[in-house]
Amino acid sequence: MTAGPEPLSDAARAALDRELSDLRTERAAVAATLGGGDEPGDRADQADELQRATELDARIGEVEGRLREGAAAGAPSTGTVGVGSTVRLRFGDGTESTVHIGEPADADDPALVTADSPLGRALLGRAAGEDVAYATPLGRTTAVVVSVGGGS
Repeated sequence: MTAGPEPLSDAARAALDRELSDLRTERAAVAATLGGGDEPGDRADQADELQRATELDARIGEVEGRLREGAAAGAPSTGTVGVGSTVRLRFGDGTESTVHIGEPADADDPALVTADSPLGRALLGRAAGEDVAYATPLGRTTAVVVSVGGGS
């Protein structure tokens, strides 16, 4: 990963927006529970709810920060592979595959390759025509970067 703000793919932005909406809904429900005052329950229940509110607030801050960072970074590069890039690869057996360099927020993307995975680390900063080598559970393998595009 680079030292500057990392771009977000459209899929990652959508996933983070959904997560933020869900977090805010859950946070509002926790706030309503905490504001009840005369509701039955003991101090342990209240402490659990306060802890949950603190955790939700922290995650909301993280997601909002990542969305701001992604907006500041602009669109993913189409010249070299970075977070948010769509990459077409050709493997040693001649098969080709398209992957998306993203974040765990993209987990519902079947073509997701996280930037901190062995393949993701090997691809970062590469351009079309370059070879990459990376570790797999079955040993080292190679691929050729066929093309690099922005986020999808």
